[in-house]
Amino acid sequence: MIERSLHIRKGASLAKDSTAAAEELHRAIMQPDISLALFYCSPEYDLPALGRALKERFGSINLIGCTTAGEISPQGYLTGTLTGVSIASPDFKVATKLISKLSEFESSQGEKIVRDLLERLGKLGVNPTGENTFGFLLIDGLSMQEEILVSTLYRSIGNIQLFGGSAGDGTRFDRTYVYCDGAFHRDSAVFSLIQTNHPFTVFKTEHFISAGEKLVVTQANPARRIVTEINGEPAGHEYARVLGLEVNKLAPMIFATHPVIVRLGGHYYVRSIQKVNEDESLTFFCAIDEGIVLTVAKGVDLVENLRELFRDVREKVGPPQLILGCDCILRSLELDQNKLKKEVGQIMADNNVIGFATYGEQFNAMHVNQTFTGVAIGTRRTE
Repeated sequence: MIERSLHIRKGASLAKDSTAAAEELHRAIMQPDISLALFYCSPEYDLPALGRALKERFGSINLIGCTTAGEISPQGYLTGTLTGVSIASPDFKVATKLISKLSEFESSQGEKIVRDLLERLGKLGVNPTGENTFGFLLIDGLSMQEEILVSTLYRSIGNIQLFGGSAGDGTRFDRTYVYCDGAFHRDSAVFSLIQTNHPFTVFKTEHFISAGEKLVVTQANPARRIVTEINGEPAGHEYARVLGLEVNKLAPMIFATHPVIVRLGGHYYVRSIQKVNEDESLTFFCAIDEGIVLTVAKGVDLVENLRELFRDVREKVGPPQLILGCDCILRSLELDQNKLKKEVGQIMADNNVIGFATYGEQFNAMHVNQTFTGVAIGTRRTE
């Protein structure tokens, strides 16, 4: 049995100067015949300068990335840094497309985008299927277009699985960017179809279980991600009542530790609350429609949940050569609160995770929150 590994180079720069950081990342991950180079960067960088420096060094290489609410590097969790990875192998083929003007996106565009990417992979001599191809999406995390984009793309790619993350801006929620074609872009997304002969598994995990009474959304504005009424009462008041709290006690860490979940297709998906408004409505991190039945969730052991995920990954693909991960900002805040970030960061590093803290995650047709999504890639074995 012969093992064939991908050529993977990972790195991170703690330099605060954009040009110096780009140079350090380039030295760390540059290699011949790169199929895909990927980076995640702090929003604190001078982004126009960083974009120019990256373009100057990487040239025509397929380099994509986004701004973050924290980076997952070869050293574990970092903030205020630039981290990335490159993959080079004839067993790894990638087609990438920048999707601009998300505010004007229509579902009819999704099929055309997917058809174009599939045709480009076909010209590289491969037949993309769910067995050898996965989708990877990076999107402006303040676009509020995740739901329509991810559901449209997923419907168009047949049995190919998809994951991704929404770009972040620390804890400011002001401006988020994706990077493609040598520049940073707002109101945009980057979608890649990636084909490989190496074993891989696309995954999703969360550390919450159903715990509370049912909450029926009786009035909402899905386009603005605002729920005004639950069970016929002001949404914030009813949510607080179920928790045994007053509305004025609702705060970010309450939302992080007591999200709500919805059951769809036999699976639970987390729906996280961003804030309570003056009129006691609730703003969510994803769209919530009227008639949806929610349940307040309670957390289980995040660390053990993550260890279980990686045990499952190893059973499916063997020791991962690389895991590309998208980890919700609210999970990061919880790790900070519970002083677990160093321990979990080491678990991430031990499993070769490169990723970022997001403003939301994508998994197949769903935009979700407080979730860790990604793809784990193993080693190809031939006779």
